[in-house]
Amino acid sequence: MSKVTIYDTTLRDGTQGTGISFSTLDKIRVAEKLDDFGVHYIEGGWPGSNPKDAAFFQEAAKRTWKNAKITAFGMTRRGKMKVEEDPQVQMLLDAATPAVTIVGKTWALHVTEVFQVSLEENLAMISDTVSYLKKHGREVLYDAEHFFDSFKEDPEYSLKTVKAAQDAGADLIVLCETNGGALPEFVEEVTRKVIAHLGKPVGIHTHNDGGVGVANALSAVRAGACQVQGTINGYGERVGNCNLITVMPNLQIKMGIDLGIDLTRLRELAHFVDELANVPHDIRAPYVGVAAFTHKGGLHVHAVQKLARTYEHVDPSLVGNERVITISDMSGQSNVLVRAAALGLPLAKGAPEVQQILSEVKKLESEGYEFEAAEASFELLIRKHLGRHSSFFDLLEYHSTHRCNGRQGFETCEATVKLIINGENVYTVDDGDGPVNALDRALRKALTPTYPEIADVLLLDYKVRIIDGAAGTGARTRVLITSTDGTDTWSTVGVHLNIIDASWEALVSGFEYYLLKKRPV
Repeated sequence: MSKVTIYDTTLRDGTQGTGISFSTLDKIRVAEKLDDFGVHYIEGGWPGSNPKDAAFFQEAAKRTWKNAKITAFGMTRRGKMKVEEDPQVQMLLDAATPAVTIVGKTWALHVTEVFQVSLEENLAMISDTVSYLKKHGREVLYDAEHFFDSFKEDPEYSLKTVKAAQDAGADLIVLCETNGGALPEFVEEVTRKVIAHLGKPVGIHTHNDGGVGVANALSAVRAGACQVQGTINGYGERVGNCNLITVMPNLQIKMGIDLGIDLTRLRELAHFVDELANVPHDIRAPYVGVAAFTHKGGLHVHAVQKLARTYEHVDPSLVGNERVITISDMSGQSNVLVRAAALGLPLAKGAPEVQQILSEVKKLESEGYEFEAAEASFELLIRKHLGRHSSFFDLLEYHSTHRCNGRQGFETCEATVKLIINGENVYTVDDGDGPVNALDRALRKALTPTYPEIADVLLLDYKVRIIDGAAGTGARTRVLITSTDGTDTWSTVGVHLNIIDASWEALVSGFEYYLLKKRPV
């Protein structure tokens, strides 16, 4: 197939998504990451629409871009106005980008009802703007907005609009599936007809309102489209744009189209943009999600061990991801063997310890435990069954209290911990922002004199889940605690009818795990 270019509009169309916002510095960092990744066009925003976009283009002009063309976005001139007098068009030139993308109306409904100009004037608006920008030495991409909705109602006028842009010198016509409601068969059919009419390839810009934004883009490429526009992680207005993170590996790996992009950094790119946007990673994202190559069912794990492609459509390393084997009540002994080997605790297939561990996992998960995200708790479980676990302290007693300071509502939480460490009783008391924080501080105070490395441990995250909510106040609670020493991160789980007891179990397990790593048996 002919060359296909990738056009990223995360910094413009993507920021129109609910909850998505970037500072000027964020936008520069995202653009630099995209350029380094090998994206061909980076749409920086709409010059003059807001101070951040204006600042972005000023900063972008100071930099040298290795792979991408920075692109300014705007629209055709206003109705009944000379193009050279339209300030919005002038701002596109002032942005000083090598390429400019302008959007124009294709759908007669929008022309007459929104722009409130004649159909003939709309064609002139398109033609005048394209030719003016070309005269000033810009590469011009023309976005035909609502093209597929328009084509369904009035194919003749729809074709007139894109022909007007082409005749005026547009370097590429991009068909926009703006409302996101078309299906792949229709997109492919229409794209073929437009290419035949224009006599040259077009680009495709899709949205995901019908859940087929990626499929529509691939269908257009199959019909001959030479550019795909979209956003990283599918950010965008309403339910989002075509997700480039999914499109790029489908084009390059599945369809054999060489984009000139190193996909082994795909997951890194997806997570980088999520982090700057302050958006949680989608664990089920195709190719790059944590769950994308996670195997839970015992039958699946057994097969993957023998031949990975039985349950993996691509090698995860091709997109910078990795295979994950989880432990749950659906596990077979293959799950246990793989996880134990990864922990440096190899077990023989069919060994009695394997069945004992598996039985224990299934028993605990029936009580509400989950080990998928609590890999440290699972390692402790294996070590105990193999006799590779050391008890660094024994618990005698712990409790927590809180006091309310009358009408002021000020609450003080205090925790008491009694342990045996190296045969000696240790008693500590400390307070905290809440009962769990107080227990954490009291436990640290007790352990640190003997195990000073405990001072390096920080609690990163604390999650609470009510397991059987129908039981009301008798429901069991699952607590997941994630800890770090600044280098490694681990998670532990606790389950109990009492949230404090569940928290204590997860807390203690986290410290036990860390000490085992620092002082192996």
